[in-house]
This record gives sequence, structure tokens and C-alpha cells, in this order.
Amino acid sequence: MAATPLDAHLLALPESAGASLYGMLDVLATTGTLWREFAGLDQGPALIRPHLVSLTNDRFTLRHGIPVQPDLTIADAGRPEVLIVTDFWLAPDDPMADRYPDLKAWLRDCRAAGTTIYSVCTGSVLRAAAGLLDGLEVASHWGYEDLFRQNFPDVRFDPAPSICFSDPEGRLVTAGGASAWQDLALHIISRHVSPGEALHTAKVFLLKVHAEGQLPYANRVRRLPHADSVVRRAETWLIENYRAADPVAGVVAACGIAERTLKRRFRQATGVTLIAYAQNLRIEAAKRALETDRTPVETVAAAVGYENVAFFRRLFKRGTGLSPGAYRRMFKPFQAGA
Repeated sequence: MAATPLDAHLLALPESAGASLYGMLDVLATTGTLWREFAGLDQGPALIRPHLVSLTNDRFTLRHGIPVQPDLTIADAGRPEVLIVTDFWLAPDDPMADRYPDLKAWLRDCRAAGTTIYSVCTGSVLRAAAGLLDGLEVASHWGYEDLFRQNFPDVRFDPAPSICFSDPEGRLVTAGGASAWQDLALHIISRHVSPGEALHTAKVFLLKVHAEGQLPYANRVRRLPHADSVVRRAETWLIENYRAADPVAGVVAACGIAERTLKRRFRQATGVTLIAYAQNLRIEAAKRALETDRTPVETVAAAVGYENVAFFRRLFKRGTGLSPGAYRRMFKPFQAGA
């Protein structure tokens, strides 16, 4: 149990998402008190003191008019022990390249001083723009994979985990999707207070660790903007014919250029290979079938182009992190009549 409260600093900017910023603040602020209240125990001390940190002390509003009154400026905060960058409302092509130079410099100073820096979802975009994640494995929302590939090629983006430890000391931690702030909050409580307190917090807030990661939620097929008309034709052909027995041979014939040339241009424009694009289309179609009806897995596999059911199962698990049956059970609450 922590002897003195942990001071946890949460970075707040106009782009911050209110749900994770205030959700994280509420969970951390009640660590050590709310469980005891619900369990009918003697009142204990708060074990974490969260502070909202921003560029100035001026009150401002987030998207949807959510008000923020910072407790500290970055100058007041100095080099905190723990800093949390929650997620931002960012377009999937916004690398935050030209914003907040003083803030980015402060983040670099914090890192050099030994601050443990956590981020949620798109909070990792700001950290990457500050140069803190080069050469490291990083989690963020799966929808920003292309942004990282194009703008931060030295960052090893991983769309799978809910939480990723980017350095051996655990001082640079990134969390995946927007709701991963819950996983991160439990990790912070477990690490800086105690695992037992994290369990109490999970119980009182009905939180769960998303051990399955992000892959079950990710859309693996995204049409990126590019100027290669041949590749665009190839994408359209694959979308319409992904069930074909040999989709690569089919799309090469449809485009009328050399296979090696098409493969090179396709990967350059989309970031994935021809066969991976076709497989992603098949897996997305299989996911839709598993989400919406109770068709046997063997039938689903054949419908999307796989006669070998064992191969389909392996490919599906590699792409989603779950077996077809587990995926169906996970999304069963969303099925009509379930």
C-alpha cells in the first residue's frame, strides 16, 4: 500500500476527449476510498491525487462544451513522477506536427528527468510528434495505423494490444483504443498503489481488463487516399471478387500489368500486400457473418473463399486474436434476438 498519495498529472488540451480525461480522473481520485465506502469499512485516505495540467491556468472547453479548469500549468508541474496523456479528438490523418512546440519540449524534458509517461489512444500521436517513441513498439487506436506508418516510420506501431510497454523500465506505456483508459487506470493503480487496490477499483466501477486486445474490434480494410489509378482499380476488383479461388492472379489479369509491378505499387500505395488485402476482405466478411447469424463456421469459411476450414480458423485468429467461435460469443449481445 502506498505510504503517501501518488501525484498523477493528467495533461488537458482543447483536443482532449472528455470521457477518458474525466473518467481517468474520477477513477484515480477515488482509489482507496470508494471501495471502502461500498464495503461498509472505515473511511481510508485517498491514495492517488490527480491534477489537471495544461499550458495555462485559464479555463477552456473541450469538444461538446465540456469545461476544464486546469490545476497547474506545465511550468508549475515541473517534472512530475507520473504524467498521463489521455486521448484526443484527432482525424486519422492529423499527426499534430505543427502544434504545441513548447509542450513537446516539456514532454522531452520530462522523459529525460525520468517521468513515467502514460498515454491513451491518440495521446501516443502527441508523444510520437514530440520524438519520444522513435524505435519503440507503440499501441494506439487501430484506426491510426496508417497515420503512424506515413508520419512516424521509426515508430513500431502495433494495433493488437490494449496496453503496450514501450521500454524495459516501463516508463513509456501506451494504451490502445479510447476505452483502454480503463485498462491503463487499473494498471497505474496496481503498479503505483497495489494489485489489491486495482481489483477493488475494478469491482466498484465494473471495469474489466481487455485481455483480448484491439484486434477483435479493428477494421482491417481501409481505402487510403492515393493517386495510383491502377491500384485503385485493383482495390475495387478485390472488393468485388475477394471470394475468387486465386484473387491475386485474377486482379493481375484484370489490371493488365505485370504481377511484380502491381504487387510493388499496391503495397506502396496501401501499406499491405495484394494477398493480405484479399485476406482482410475475407476476414471482414466472415466477421459480419459471425456477428449477424448462427451459420456454422464451415459454411462461413466456404462463403468467403476458404474450403480448408482449419486454415480459415488459423487465419481468422491471426487477424482478430480470437477463434471464430470466441468472436461470435464476444459479439453475441449485439445480435438481434440474442
